[in-house]
Amino acid sequence: MTRRDSTTTIRIGTRSSPLALAQANEVKQHLIAAHGGNNIEVEIIEISTKGDRILDRALSEIGGKGLFTEEIEKQLLENDIDIAVHSTKDMPTELPQGLELSCFLPREAPADAFISGKASTIEELPQGAVIGSASLRRQALIRRMRPDIEVITFRGNVQSRLRKLKEGVVDATLLAEAGLNRLGMQHIITSILPLDRFPPAPGQGVICIESRINDDTTGAILAPLNDADTHTALRAERSFLAALDGSCRTPLAGYAFLQENQLHFHGMILSPDGKNMYETTRTGNPDDGAALGADAARQLRHQAGDGFFADWS
Repeated sequence: MTRRDSTTTIRIGTRSSPLALAQANEVKQHLIAAHGGNNIEVEIIEISTKGDRILDRALSEIGGKGLFTEEIEKQLLENDIDIAVHSTKDMPTELPQGLELSCFLPREAPADAFISGKASTIEELPQGAVIGSASLRRQALIRRMRPDIEVITFRGNVQSRLRKLKEGVVDATLLAEAGLNRLGMQHIITSILPLDRFPPAPGQGVICIESRINDDTTGAILAPLNDADTHTALRAERSFLAALDGSCRTPLAGYAFLQENQLHFHGMILSPDGKNMYETTRTGNPDDGAALGADAARQLRHQAGDGFFADWS
């Protein structure tokens, strides 16, 4: 962070994909709105990550979620940037020492979007159709709904996946509704997957900001951006994720929301083939979100048994 007269410059580190840049610019606009364009300047710094460079293998084969954050976090720790902007669903539950998720913007749509020129829904796809997805959660849920469908690993940014769809590599794909909204691409959505049958990844639809612990100056600048309701929901979702040792090797879903002063949570775990599924719901005090998520995870672990999780390794 640099200061020039009465102006503060904030350096945002981000991945360089169109969606990542859209999210960084959203944070930039929030910062300017909160502090006034004459008082703050925001610089966006694009950082290449291993997860963006290696596209020919599944994330579970090359190291998991941290592949999208490692290089960015290194620059944050070395003070080359002031904050990092991420998709919360990409963030591991254990962060490098000295860093924290200090701010969550208001949640966008949490659901998954179905995109296809051959059917309106997954159920209407012809037998033997091919769906592309990089997410083990989506793959498992698709296989549970339609065991006859072929599911292939389908990595790359939004634009490259849509190009492969247009070229006929697959008959359909799934993308986060929030990402398409942020890119102004709502028009390509064929249908939205129902949250009760196709729950999202923990943190899906939420932009988070990572910063250095005890950086009080940056913390004060970020404070007006934090959405309390979203933060409350994320405590439950990320606690659930942490208790299940969630990574890109684990097909699981978790979604929390506030309604009538109560926190509602839906958690699910699946085998990769979709044949076995366990789910639970919780309703409780919003202040108890972390305990609620952890309790849901313990129940599912008990129901599924140790052998269920051994199959994920």
